[in-house]
Amino acid sequence: MTQEHAEALAAYRLGQAEDALCSAEKLLASGLRRDSVNRSYYAMFYAVLALLVTRQVGTSKHQGAISLFDREFVKKGVFPKDFSRWLHKAFERRIEVDYGEMVEVTQGVAMRVLEQATEFVDAVRQHLRLKAGRNQ
Repeated sequence: MTQEHAEALAAYRLGQAEDALCSAEKLLASGLRRDSVNRSYYAMFYAVLALLVTRQVGTSKHQGAISLFDREFVKKGVFPKDFSRWLHKAFERRIEVDYGEMVEVTQGVAMRVLEQATEFVDAVRQHLRLKAGRNQ
């Protein structure tokens, strides 16, 4: 993959993350807490995919992407361990709300997942900007 293609793909994935965050906010405001948790998780997932492009690694599987994020970015100190915990927990909650039976999500939980996803995506956006600046 060329550098230009990688940058375009990372930007696309980051755009997906930002769209998912916007959806999560609107869903939460509408009282659709389960759906908000889903979109908050996907915002984080798409941000991870944007990061993985920069390392020329990737996977379409969620667990694989999370593992690669931990290996390539958390263990190497690029992002704090809290980000790993947030991502893992958001993934677990997303599975629970999407596939569990009679799962209720409190406003507080949905808000916390959204806040963490927002901070996560913002940090990824900033990291990608810094990386792009160094490549110029």
